Amino acid sequence: MAGSVTGKAMRQMYGETLVELGKKHTNLVVLDADVSGSTRSCVFAEAFPDRFYNVGIAEMNMAAMAAGLSTTGLVPFINTFACFAVLRCADPIRSLIAYTNLNVKVVGAYCGLSDSFDGASHHATMDINFFRAMPNFLVLSPSDGPEAALATEAAFRHEGPVYLRMHRNELPLTSDYEKNKFELGKGVVLRDGKDVTLIATGLMVHLALAAADTLASQGTSARVVNIHTIKPIDRDLIVKCASETKGIVVAEEHSITGGLGSAVAEVLAANKPAPVAFVGVENTFTETGDYESLLTKYGLTAGNIVEKAKKIVK
Repeated sequence: MAGSVTGKAMRQMYGETLVELGKKHTNLVVLDADVSGSTRSCVFAEAFPDRFYNVGIAEMNMAAMAAGLSTTGLVPFINTFACFAVLRCADPIRSLIAYTNLNVKVVGAYCGLSDSFDGASHHATMDINFFRAMPNFLVLSPSDGPEAALATEAAFRHEGPVYLRMHRNELPLTSDYEKNKFELGKGVVLRDGKDVTLIATGLMVHLALAAADTLASQGTSARVVNIHTIKPIDRDLIVKCASETKGIVVAEEHSITGGLGSAVAEVLAANKPAPVAFVGVENTFTETGDYESLLTKYGLTAGNIVEKAKKIVK
């Protein structure tokens, strides 16, 4: 049921899903840059030690190794913090994996501000931007543990490079996954509404649902859409929402430059111009601190979504 708690963090369900995939597919291999306890790729390492490679603090080498392994028919999942996937692996990801369209999956753990106490050096607020701009890459951003498991399975099945964005913490359930099937490139309408559309990804999905509750109590009907596949994005659904409601609020735990909000705005500009507002990190490096306090400081809250939605409706 949406809003309840899974009992497992997204990264834990990712690790367990790798094991289940590993039982069925002997060509699945996993690499980690000495943070497997954090990424939870250690769960796969315990089950299949002969198919796990800890490369040490050598993220660029890890990406290059994965590229080579993929040319032999293996399907490598490489693991590090999301910030390092962008800042340290950029060259081999571009030159070796993306350019040659290799079947490598890049998993960025501790996305957004979720590695809160390590500050700007470890916060990942421009990884969506990077991978959106990278030709051949799919970009997946699940919203809770079960969706992380589904996204991991989908990433494995997809032939080609995938970026999978993983949150650190346990998150509330956002969807009924027996009813709302996970399909690459398709958004999910979690709640219908006629006044305004709230489009969100990752952590911000359950906050968008909370915002919709508040808006409903104030007489505003809000549609809530989960975009778990940021690239390719569900253009048809976005245009439909712009046609049927007064405007759109996009919420993401990421910079408002180049992320989901930019992707939605590009679709609207080309197909159906409509009022749009953005909830995200606004052109700043983020600080060290308590996670919830940081989310509040940078406006990543249900309350901010409500205020942006009310302005659009007005």
